[in-house]
Amino acid sequence: MAKRRVTVGQVVLARVEAQAVVLAGLDEAVRADEPDAVHRMRVACRRLRSALRTFRRYLAPGAADHLVGELRWLAAALGGARDREVLAGRLVGRARELPAACEPERVAAALERWGRAEYRALWPEVVAALDSPRRRALGADLGALLADPPLRRRAGRAAAPELARVAAREQRRVRERVRAALAAPAGERDAALHEARKAAKRARYAGEAAAPVVGGRAERYAERMKAVQEVLGEHQDAVVAAAALVGQGAAGGEPFGYGALYARELAAARAARDRLPQVWKRARKRKLARFG
Repeated sequence: MAKRRVTVGQVVLARVEAQAVVLAGLDEAVRADEPDAVHRMRVACRRLRSALRTFRRYLAPGAADHLVGELRWLAAALGGARDREVLAGRLVGRARELPAACEPERVAAALERWGRAEYRALWPEVVAALDSPRRRALGADLGALLADPPLRRRAGRAAAPELARVAAREQRRVRERVRAALAAPAGERDAALHEARKAAKRARYAGEAAAPVVGGRAERYAERMKAVQEVLGEHQDAVVAAAALVGQGAAGGEPFGYGALYARELAAARAARDRLPQVWKRARKRKLARFG
């Protein structure tokens, strides 16, 4: 289909349908606890939610609000076990890099035990969510939206100019949040950087949705926003890991080794903050969102 014949509504529906198919196809893999299945399902939830929020002006008012809320619920239900798994993997890997005086294998073994226990405790919540009527209703509601799309008249506009406007709006949102985070006082900085990360992820997904129609320009936009998301993600991961180490140390873990790891996580967070201005410099240019 020629680019000039593609409407923005078609792009939105194609994005929603593609991610709905991914989501529907992962239930059994998640139940079987296959490698990366939970992560892929969470990503599909996020991409769906982001599409419905980012492109909501092309849908009837309020038409997607319930779906957005249900996708947030499912991602959160999946998140506890997955987040603990990733966190434990990060800490175990870093523990093995500690100097000999810290007894790295002993610290790593303690963290592995903690991670397995946390995962086992949280896993039943994942299965319960998948088996719930709420999960089945979510799939049915996505199918209903695609079968009878609640598109507004503006959804019939040519895709490329509308997608460029959306990309520019999302880029402005990231700019505002990055600026706010860099200017935030120390006590508010971590939360502000996390908000900037979420904005960068949403912008990245907007670029991904535009790429099949716009091509290389949208791909470049998505790549630059992904780089911002990743450096902010490294900061968030380090902050969460440091907090977990404080909790484990207080619970009678390996205080010397945990203290050394804590210092390393603080250094990792600081390094990510230091990298942010340079990474953002490549993503902040206004011409990046010009897809014409």
